[in-house]
Amino acid sequence: MIVTLTMNPSVDRSAVLSGPLALGGVNRIAEAHDSPGGKGVNVARVLAAGGIEARAVFPAPPHDPFVAMCAETGVPATVVPAEGPVRVNLTLTDPDGTTTKINSPGPVATTGTLDRVRSDVTGLAREATWVVLSGSLPRGVPDDFYADLVVDLRSAGARLAVDTSDAPLAALAARFPAAAPDLVKPNGEELGQLAGVDGVELERRAADGDLAPVVETARTLRATGVGTVLVTLGGAGAVLVDDDNAWFATTPAIRVRSTVGAGDSALAGYLLAEARGAPPQERLAWAVSHGSIAASLAGTGLPLGLDPSTFRATVRRLD
Repeated sequence: MIVTLTMNPSVDRSAVLSGPLALGGVNRIAEAHDSPGGKGVNVARVLAAGGIEARAVFPAPPHDPFVAMCAETGVPATVVPAEGPVRVNLTLTDPDGTTTKINSPGPVATTGTLDRVRSDVTGLAREATWVVLSGSLPRGVPDDFYADLVVDLRSAGARLAVDTSDAPLAALAARFPAAAPDLVKPNGEELGQLAGVDGVELERRAADGDLAPVVETARTLRATGVGTVLVTLGGAGAVLVDDDNAWFATTPAIRVRSTVGAGDSALAGYLLAEARGAPPQERLAWAVSHGSIAASLAGTGLPLGLDPSTFRATVRRLD
């Protein structure tokens, strides 16, 4: 079983615009829909569709519409009772795939909710192969919440993956090696946040075909105790640094419709392949294939139940 924790879940309201976003003007919506979101929820949905037992943990009022939306997906959930409604995030997508995200902060988490989250995740971790800690932290949660959880969960036996950004990511890095997870999945900018370097420059150089800085930065993280580094680079592909090896993968160009959920799908693809005993290069191929297909779907479109024979990733080993 793979357990995912989403501390700041959301109803993802996706709207596809009929034309380019006009700031200060009138924008018309061509199509719109709501789906249960939050990075860990997205990961759990892709894992479950791929035949892997998954459980999504998140705080929410028991009768919040979000809980019913999650139940409709068929993914088992552990709902930690919380105060305040689940937030609604709005994603606006232009016809050319340009995505504008407007995210709500979410309710303030109480001490009781945080204690219950820790207890529930710790109990589930004893029966899990992986625990995935994903996404932003709501108001009222200390920045080092994920770092504390990584340290606390080590004795449970499950491997730990973290996918977050900004202050929680910096707090995690500040606690290496004690809080170093088995897997991190940053994008280029987040890789810079983890290592204390210019992530925008890392992404720019990767887009120009220079992957050496990304690999070097990922290897510095491994030297601080991180097990595996999976770096997603948008249209430029992805890099995997595992043990002494580094791999790079790309997929054929796609029409980008929405990038929401693409990184989560990439992480889920990696874990799906890992659960099947695939070698590192194949895990990377699954990751970029899932991420690419997610980006080709509207809204929070997730690649559910993909046939691996349809993957067209190109993987090569880096020096």
